[in-house]
Amino acid sequence: MSTAAAPPEIRPKDFLGLDHLLSDEERDMRDSVRAFVANEVVPYVGDWFEAGEVPVSELAPALGKLGVLGMHLEGYGCAGASATAYGLACLELEAGDSGIRSLVSVQGSLAMYAIWRWGSEDQKQEWLPRMAAGEAIGCFGLTEPDAGSDPGAMRTRARRDGADWILHGQKMWITNGSVADVAVVWAMTDDGVRGFVVPKDTPGFTTQDIHKKLSLRASVTSELLLDDVRLPASAALPEATSLRGPLSCLNEARFGIVFGAVGAARACYEAALDYALERMAFGRPIAATQIQQAKLAKMALQVNQATLLALHLGRMKDEGLLRPEHVSMGKLGNVDAALDVARSARQVLGANGVTLEYPVIRHMNNLESVVTYEGTADVHALVVGGAVTGIQAFR
Repeated sequence: MSTAAAPPEIRPKDFLGLDHLLSDEERDMRDSVRAFVANEVVPYVGDWFEAGEVPVSELAPALGKLGVLGMHLEGYGCAGASATAYGLACLELEAGDSGIRSLVSVQGSLAMYAIWRWGSEDQKQEWLPRMAAGEAIGCFGLTEPDAGSDPGAMRTRARRDGADWILHGQKMWITNGSVADVAVVWAMTDDGVRGFVVPKDTPGFTTQDIHKKLSLRASVTSELLLDDVRLPASAALPEATSLRGPLSCLNEARFGIVFGAVGAARACYEAALDYALERMAFGRPIAATQIQQAKLAKMALQVNQATLLALHLGRMKDEGLLRPEHVSMGKLGNVDAALDVARSARQVLGANGVTLEYPVIRHMNNLESVVTYEGTADVHALVVGGAVTGIQAFR
Protein backbone atom coordinates (compact mmCIF):
# COMPACT_ATOMS: atom_id res chain seq x y z
CA MET A 1 0.00 0.00 0.00
CA SER A 2 1.44 3.37 -1.04
CA THR A 3 1.76 6.16 1.45
CA ALA A 4 -0.25 9.26 0.54
CA ALA A 5 1.71 12.46 0.22
CA ALA A 6 1.25 14.98 2.99
CA PRO A 7 -1.33 17.64 2.08
CA PRO A 8 0.07 21.09 1.38
CA GLU A 9 0.00 23.76 4.05
CA ILE A 10 -3.03 26.05 4.19
CA ARG A 11 -2.59 29.25 2.20
CA PRO A 12 -4.92 31.82 3.81
CA LYS A 13 -5.44 33.66 0.53
CA ASP A 14 -6.11 30.47 -1.45
CA PHE A 15 -7.60 28.35 1.30
CA LEU A 16 -8.81 25.48 -0.90
CA GLY A 17 -5.82 25.55 -3.23
CA LEU A 18 -8.00 26.51 -6.18
CA ASP A 19 -5.00 27.49 -8.30
CA HIS A 20 -4.56 23.83 -9.16
CA LEU A 21 -7.90 23.89 -10.97
CA LEU A 22 -6.41 26.23 -13.58
CA SER A 23 -4.27 25.29 -16.54
CA ASP A 24 -0.79 26.74 -16.90
CA GLU A 25 -2.08 29.01 -19.67
CA GLU A 26 -4.94 30.25 -17.52
CA ARG A 27 -2.60 30.96 -14.61
CA ASP A 28 -0.18 32.85 -16.86
CA MET A 29 -2.99 34.99 -18.26
CA ARG A 30 -4.44 35.56 -14.79
CA ASP A 31 -1.05 36.59 -13.45
CA SER A 32 -0.53 39.04 -16.34
CA VAL A 33 -3.84 40.77 -15.65
CA ARG A 34 -3.17 40.74 -11.90
CA ALA A 35 0.20 42.42 -12.44
CA PHE A 36 -1.38 45.03 -14.73
CA VAL A 37 -3.99 45.84 -12.09
CA ALA A 38 -1.37 46.03 -9.34
CA ASN A 39 0.79 48.43 -11.35
CA GLU A 40 -1.70 50.47 -13.41
CA VAL A 41 -4.91 50.53 -11.38
CA VAL A 42 -4.47 49.96 -7.64
CA PRO A 43 -2.03 52.84 -6.99
CA TYR A 44 -4.36 55.37 -8.63
CA VAL A 45 -7.92 54.11 -8.39
CA GLY A 46 -8.62 55.65 -4.98
CA ASP A 47 -7.85 59.07 -6.44
CA TRP A 48 -9.97 58.34 -9.52
CA PHE A 49 -12.84 57.27 -7.30
CA GLU A 50 -12.56 60.39 -5.13
CA ALA A 51 -12.37 62.69 -8.16
CA GLY A 52 -15.12 60.86 -10.04
CA GLU A 53 -12.83 60.52 -13.04
CA VAL A 54 -11.05 57.74 -14.91
CA PRO A 55 -8.44 58.14 -17.70
CA VAL A 56 -10.22 55.96 -20.26
CA SER A 57 -8.16 57.32 -23.15
CA GLU A 58 -5.00 56.05 -21.45
CA LEU A 59 -6.40 52.84 -19.99
CA ALA A 60 -8.13 51.57 -23.13
CA PRO A 61 -4.99 51.22 -25.30
CA ALA A 62 -3.16 49.62 -22.37
CA LEU A 63 -6.00 47.14 -21.90
CA GLY A 64 -5.96 46.49 -25.63
CA LYS A 65 -2.25 45.74 -25.49
CA LEU A 66 -2.92 43.43 -22.54
CA GLY A 67 -5.34 41.59 -24.80
CA VAL A 68 -8.48 41.66 -22.65
CA LEU A 69 -10.81 43.72 -24.87
CA GLY A 70 -13.14 41.26 -26.57
CA MET A 71 -10.67 38.53 -25.61
CA HIS A 72 -13.33 35.78 -25.76
CA LEU A 73 -14.28 36.60 -29.37
CA GLU A 74 -12.74 34.98 -32.44
CA GLY A 75 -11.03 36.91 -35.21
CA TYR A 76 -10.85 40.63 -36.00
CA GLY A 77 -7.87 41.15 -33.71
CA CYS A 78 -9.50 39.39 -30.75
CA ALA A 79 -7.66 36.76 -28.74
CA GLY A 80 -10.21 33.95 -29.02
CA ALA A 81 -9.63 32.99 -25.38
CA SER A 82 -11.80 30.54 -23.45
CA ALA A 83 -14.76 31.71 -21.43
CA THR A 84 -12.96 30.68 -18.25
CA ALA A 85 -9.90 32.74 -19.19
CA TYR A 86 -12.11 35.75 -19.87
CA GLY A 87 -13.80 35.24 -16.51
CA LEU A 88 -10.46 35.11 -14.71
CA ALA A 89 -9.47 38.38 -16.38
CA CYS A 90 -12.72 39.95 -15.13
CA LEU A 91 -11.98 38.65 -11.64
CA GLU A 92 -8.58 40.32 -11.55
CA LEU A 93 -9.85 43.56 -13.09
CA GLU A 94 -12.62 43.88 -10.52
CA ALA A 95 -10.20 43.09 -7.72
CA GLY A 96 -8.81 46.47 -8.76
CA ASP A 97 -12.17 48.20 -9.20
CA SER A 98 -15.61 47.38 -10.55
CA GLY A 99 -15.40 50.41 -12.82
CA ILE A 100 -12.36 49.04 -14.63
CA ARG A 101 -14.01 45.67 -15.13
CA SER A 102 -17.13 47.50 -16.34
CA LEU A 103 -15.07 49.35 -18.93
CA VAL A 104 -13.78 46.03 -20.26
CA SER A 105 -17.16 44.25 -20.01
CA VAL A 106 -19.06 46.96 -21.84
CA GLN A 107 -16.41 47.16 -24.51
CA GLY A 108 -16.06 43.43 -25.11
CA SER A 109 -19.21 41.67 -23.95
CA LEU A 110 -21.76 44.31 -24.91
CA ALA A 111 -20.61 46.62 -27.71
CA MET A 112 -18.09 44.31 -29.42
CA TYR A 113 -20.13 41.16 -28.89
CA ALA A 114 -23.22 42.84 -30.36
CA ILE A 115 -21.32 43.68 -33.54
CA TRP A 116 -19.49 40.34 -33.62
CA ARG A 117 -22.64 38.25 -33.12
CA TRP A 118 -25.32 40.30 -34.87
CA GLY A 119 -23.46 42.69 -37.19
CA SER A 120 -22.57 42.68 -40.86
CA GLU A 121 -19.12 41.82 -42.13
CA ASP A 122 -18.53 45.49 -42.97
CA GLN A 123 -19.46 46.52 -39.43
CA LYS A 124 -17.13 43.91 -37.98
CA GLN A 125 -14.23 44.95 -40.18
CA GLU A 126 -14.78 48.63 -39.47
CA TRP A 127 -15.02 48.47 -35.69
CA LEU A 128 -13.81 45.26 -34.07
CA PRO A 129 -10.05 45.46 -34.76
CA ARG A 130 -9.88 49.02 -33.45
CA MET A 131 -12.01 48.18 -30.44
CA ALA A 132 -9.87 45.14 -29.61
CA ALA A 133 -6.81 47.39 -29.66
CA GLY A 134 -8.45 50.01 -27.47
CA GLU A 135 -8.19 52.54 -30.28
CA ALA A 136 -11.98 52.93 -30.37
CA ILE A 137 -14.30 52.81 -27.37
CA GLY A 138 -17.83 51.43 -27.50
CA CYS A 139 -20.95 51.73 -25.37
CA PHE A 140 -24.25 49.86 -25.28
CA GLY A 141 -27.50 51.80 -25.29
CA LEU A 142 -30.35 49.65 -23.96
CA THR A 143 -31.44 50.93 -20.52
CA GLU A 144 -33.82 53.87 -20.42
CA PRO A 145 -35.10 56.09 -17.58
CA ASP A 146 -38.37 54.12 -17.48
CA ALA A 147 -37.21 50.78 -18.91
CA GLY A 148 -34.56 48.96 -16.91
CA SER A 149 -35.60 45.44 -15.96
CA ASP A 150 -38.27 45.51 -18.70
CA PRO A 151 -36.37 46.40 -21.89
CA GLY A 152 -39.40 45.50 -23.97
CA ALA A 153 -41.00 48.70 -22.65
CA MET A 154 -38.33 50.90 -24.26
CA ARG A 155 -39.57 54.16 -25.78
CA THR A 156 -36.69 54.78 -28.16
CA ARG A 157 -38.03 54.33 -31.67
CA ALA A 158 -36.49 53.80 -35.08
CA ARG A 159 -38.57 54.43 -38.18
CA ARG A 160 -37.87 54.09 -41.85
CA ASP A 161 -37.43 57.18 -44.01
CA GLY A 162 -36.71 55.95 -47.49
CA ALA A 163 -33.59 53.82 -47.28
CA ASP A 164 -32.54 55.48 -44.00
CA TRP A 165 -33.45 54.96 -40.36
CA ILE A 166 -34.46 57.80 -38.00
CA LEU A 167 -33.76 57.17 -34.31
CA HIS A 168 -35.37 59.18 -31.53
CA GLY A 169 -35.16 58.54 -27.81
CA GLN A 170 -33.09 58.52 -24.66
CA LYS A 171 -30.82 55.99 -22.96
CA MET A 172 -29.71 56.17 -19.31
CA TRP A 173 -26.94 54.77 -17.10
CA ILE A 174 -24.68 54.02 -20.05
CA THR A 175 -21.11 53.06 -19.14
CA ASN A 176 -18.47 54.65 -21.41
CA GLY A 177 -21.22 56.80 -22.98
CA SER A 178 -19.51 60.16 -23.38
CA VAL A 179 -16.08 58.71 -24.20
CA ALA A 180 -17.37 56.18 -26.73
CA ASP A 181 -16.46 56.44 -30.40
CA VAL A 182 -19.43 54.24 -31.27
CA ALA A 183 -22.68 53.31 -29.55
CA VAL A 184 -24.71 50.19 -30.15
CA VAL A 185 -28.24 51.55 -29.64
CA TRP A 186 -31.36 49.40 -29.37
CA ALA A 187 -34.70 50.75 -30.54
CA MET A 188 -38.24 49.57 -31.15
CA THR A 189 -39.27 49.36 -34.79
CA ASP A 190 -42.38 48.17 -36.62
CA ASP A 191 -40.58 44.85 -37.04
CA GLY A 192 -39.40 44.42 -33.44
CA VAL A 193 -36.31 45.47 -31.49
CA ARG A 194 -33.35 46.36 -33.70
CA GLY A 195 -29.79 47.34 -32.95
CA PHE A 196 -27.95 50.21 -34.66
CA VAL A 197 -24.29 51.17 -34.86
CA VAL A 198 -24.14 54.90 -34.14
CA PRO A 199 -20.78 56.71 -34.51
CA LYS A 200 -20.33 59.50 -31.96
CA ASP A 201 -20.18 62.29 -34.55
CA THR A 202 -23.58 61.45 -36.06
CA PRO A 203 -25.76 64.62 -36.12
CA GLY A 204 -28.45 64.56 -33.46
CA PHE A 205 -26.52 62.15 -31.20
CA THR A 206 -25.30 63.74 -27.96
CA THR A 207 -24.30 62.59 -24.49
CA GLN A 208 -24.15 64.05 -21.02
CA ASP A 209 -22.44 62.53 -18.02
CA ILE A 210 -24.23 61.54 -14.82
CA HIS A 211 -22.58 63.10 -11.77
CA LYS A 212 -22.99 62.95 -7.99
CA LYS A 213 -22.64 59.16 -8.00
CA LEU A 214 -21.46 57.50 -4.79
CA SER A 215 -20.79 54.20 -6.60
CA LEU A 216 -18.73 53.31 -9.68
CA ARG A 217 -17.06 56.68 -9.49
CA ALA A 218 -14.02 55.38 -11.40
CA SER A 219 -16.27 54.82 -14.39
CA VAL A 220 -17.90 57.07 -16.98
CA THR A 221 -21.70 56.88 -16.77
CA SER A 222 -23.76 58.83 -19.25
CA GLU A 223 -27.12 59.62 -20.77
CA LEU A 224 -27.48 59.18 -24.53
CA LEU A 225 -29.80 61.54 -26.38
CA LEU A 226 -30.99 60.70 -29.89
CA ASP A 227 -32.80 63.58 -31.53
CA ASP A 228 -34.01 62.29 -34.90
CA VAL A 229 -30.65 60.72 -35.65
CA ARG A 230 -30.48 59.76 -39.32
CA LEU A 231 -28.59 56.57 -40.12
CA PRO A 232 -28.07 54.69 -43.36
CA ALA A 233 -29.57 51.23 -43.76
CA SER A 234 -26.08 49.80 -43.28
CA ALA A 235 -26.06 51.02 -39.66
CA ALA A 236 -28.61 48.40 -38.57
CA LEU A 237 -27.34 45.12 -37.13
CA PRO A 238 -28.77 42.80 -39.81
CA GLU A 239 -29.07 39.65 -37.68
CA ALA A 240 -30.86 41.17 -34.67
CA THR A 241 -34.61 41.63 -34.99
CA SER A 242 -35.91 40.96 -31.47
CA LEU A 243 -35.04 41.27 -27.79
CA ARG A 244 -32.94 38.14 -28.24
CA GLY A 245 -30.24 40.41 -29.64
CA PRO A 246 -29.61 42.68 -26.63
CA LEU A 247 -30.41 39.94 -24.11
CA SER A 248 -27.71 37.71 -25.58
CA CYS A 249 -25.21 40.53 -25.06
CA LEU A 250 -26.35 41.06 -21.48
CA ASN A 251 -25.84 37.38 -20.76
CA GLU A 252 -22.22 37.68 -21.91
CA ALA A 253 -21.67 40.66 -19.62
CA ARG A 254 -23.38 38.97 -16.67
CA PHE A 255 -21.03 36.03 -17.04
CA GLY A 256 -18.11 38.41 -16.52
CA ILE A 257 -19.79 39.80 -13.41
CA VAL A 258 -20.03 36.29 -11.91
CA PHE A 259 -16.22 36.27 -11.89
CA GLY A 260 -15.76 39.99 -11.27
CA ALA A 261 -17.71 39.93 -8.02
CA VAL A 262 -15.26 37.31 -6.74
CA GLY A 263 -12.42 39.75 -7.36
CA ALA A 264 -14.09 42.49 -5.33
CA ALA A 265 -14.83 40.02 -2.52
CA ARG A 266 -11.27 38.69 -2.54
CA ALA A 267 -9.79 42.18 -2.35
CA CYS A 268 -11.98 43.00 0.67
CA TYR A 269 -11.19 39.72 2.41
CA GLU A 270 -7.45 40.10 1.89
CA ALA A 271 -7.52 43.70 3.13
CA ALA A 272 -9.41 42.62 6.24
CA LEU A 273 -7.07 39.68 6.89
CA ASP A 274 -3.92 41.77 6.54
CA TYR A 275 -5.37 44.52 8.72
CA ALA A 276 -6.53 42.12 11.44
CA LEU A 277 -3.07 40.58 11.68
CA GLU A 278 -1.39 43.99 12.03
CA ARG A 279 -3.90 45.99 14.10
CA MET A 280 -3.10 45.78 17.80
CA ALA A 281 -5.69 46.12 20.55
CA PHE A 282 -5.35 45.17 24.19
CA GLY A 283 -1.82 43.99 23.54
CA ARG A 284 -2.47 41.57 20.71
CA PRO A 285 -3.60 41.56 17.07
CA ILE A 286 -7.35 41.80 16.67
CA ALA A 287 -7.03 38.63 14.54
CA ALA A 288 -6.50 36.79 17.84
CA THR A 289 -10.05 37.54 18.99
CA GLN A 290 -12.83 35.06 18.41
CA ILE A 291 -15.25 37.56 16.90
CA GLN A 292 -12.79 38.73 14.23
CA GLN A 293 -11.74 35.16 13.44
CA ALA A 294 -15.39 34.25 12.94
CA LYS A 295 -15.77 37.12 10.46
CA LEU A 296 -12.60 36.15 8.61
CA ALA A 297 -13.60 32.49 8.48
CA LYS A 298 -16.97 33.34 6.95
CA MET A 299 -15.33 35.70 4.45
CA ALA A 300 -12.85 33.00 3.43
CA LEU A 301 -15.72 30.55 2.99
CA GLN A 302 -17.72 32.96 0.83
CA VAL A 303 -14.75 33.88 -1.37
CA ASN A 304 -13.87 30.23 -1.96
CA GLN A 305 -17.47 29.23 -2.62
CA ALA A 306 -17.90 32.09 -5.09
CA THR A 307 -14.65 31.19 -6.85
CA LEU A 308 -15.75 27.58 -7.24
CA LEU A 309 -19.14 28.62 -8.61
CA ALA A 310 -17.54 30.98 -11.11
CA LEU A 311 -15.02 28.39 -12.29
CA HIS A 312 -17.75 25.78 -12.67
CA LEU A 313 -19.87 28.11 -14.78
CA GLY A 314 -16.80 28.97 -16.83
CA ARG A 315 -16.15 25.30 -17.58
CA MET A 316 -19.84 24.84 -18.44
CA LYS A 317 -19.68 27.76 -20.87
CA ASP A 318 -16.57 26.36 -22.51
CA GLU A 319 -18.36 23.04 -22.95
CA GLY A 320 -21.48 24.66 -24.41
CA LEU A 321 -23.63 23.68 -21.44
CA LEU A 322 -24.32 27.08 -19.90
CA ARG A 323 -27.85 28.49 -19.93
CA PRO A 324 -28.90 32.06 -19.04
CA GLU A 325 -30.55 30.68 -15.90
CA HIS A 326 -27.16 29.37 -14.75
CA VAL A 327 -25.65 32.82 -15.24
CA SER A 328 -28.51 34.35 -13.23
CA MET A 329 -27.75 32.00 -10.34
CA GLY A 330 -24.07 32.90 -10.56
CA LYS A 331 -24.66 36.65 -10.56
CA LEU A 332 -27.26 36.44 -7.80
CA GLY A 333 -25.10 34.29 -5.54
CA ASN A 334 -21.72 35.84 -6.14
CA VAL A 335 -22.72 39.50 -5.96
CA ASP A 336 -24.72 38.90 -2.79
CA ALA A 337 -21.73 37.08 -1.30
CA ALA A 338 -19.36 39.87 -2.33
CA LEU A 339 -21.58 42.48 -0.70
CA ASP A 340 -21.63 40.44 2.51
CA VAL A 341 -17.85 40.08 2.47
CA ALA A 342 -17.35 43.80 1.83
CA ARG A 343 -19.64 44.78 4.70
CA SER A 344 -17.91 42.39 7.10
CA ALA A 345 -14.49 43.60 6.00
CA ARG A 346 -15.53 47.19 6.58
CA GLN A 347 -16.35 46.32 10.18
CA VAL A 348 -13.01 44.58 10.70
CA LEU A 349 -11.21 47.72 9.56
CA GLY A 350 -13.20 49.95 11.93
CA ALA A 351 -12.87 53.65 11.13
CA ASN A 352 -10.17 52.89 8.57
CA GLY A 353 -12.79 50.96 6.65
CA VAL A 354 -14.46 54.16 5.47
CA THR A 355 -11.32 55.75 4.00
CA LEU A 356 -9.97 55.36 0.47
CA GLU A 357 -6.59 54.41 1.93
CA TYR A 358 -8.06 50.92 1.94
CA PRO A 359 -10.11 49.37 -0.89
CA VAL A 360 -13.07 48.14 1.16
CA ILE A 361 -15.51 51.08 1.18
CA ARG A 362 -14.84 51.64 -2.53
CA HIS A 363 -15.66 48.03 -3.36
CA MET A 364 -18.67 48.08 -1.04
CA ASN A 365 -20.10 51.15 -2.76
CA ASN A 366 -19.36 49.76 -6.21
CA LEU A 367 -21.10 46.49 -5.44
CA GLU A 368 -24.29 48.40 -4.66
CA SER A 369 -24.36 49.17 -8.38
CA VAL A 370 -23.20 45.73 -9.48
CA VAL A 371 -26.07 44.10 -7.59
CA THR A 372 -28.47 46.23 -9.66
CA TYR A 373 -27.06 46.48 -13.17
CA GLU A 374 -27.16 43.75 -15.82
CA GLY A 375 -30.34 42.57 -14.12
CA THR A 376 -31.22 43.31 -10.50
CA ALA A 377 -30.85 40.68 -7.80
CA ASP A 378 -34.65 40.50 -7.62
CA VAL A 379 -34.98 39.76 -11.34
CA HIS A 380 -32.26 37.11 -11.25
CA ALA A 381 -33.97 35.51 -8.24
CA LEU A 382 -37.16 35.33 -10.30
CA VAL A 383 -35.27 33.82 -13.24
CA VAL A 384 -33.87 31.11 -10.98
CA GLY A 385 -37.23 30.71 -9.25
CA GLY A 386 -38.97 30.27 -12.59
CA ALA A 387 -36.41 27.67 -13.62
CA VAL A 388 -36.85 25.57 -10.49
CA THR A 389 -40.66 25.83 -10.34
CA GLY A 390 -41.57 26.02 -14.00
CA ILE A 391 -43.69 29.10 -13.22
CA GLN A 392 -42.68 32.55 -14.52
CA ALA A 393 -43.61 35.01 -11.76
CA PHE A 394 -43.03 38.20 -13.72
CA ARG A 395 -45.00 37.37 -16.85
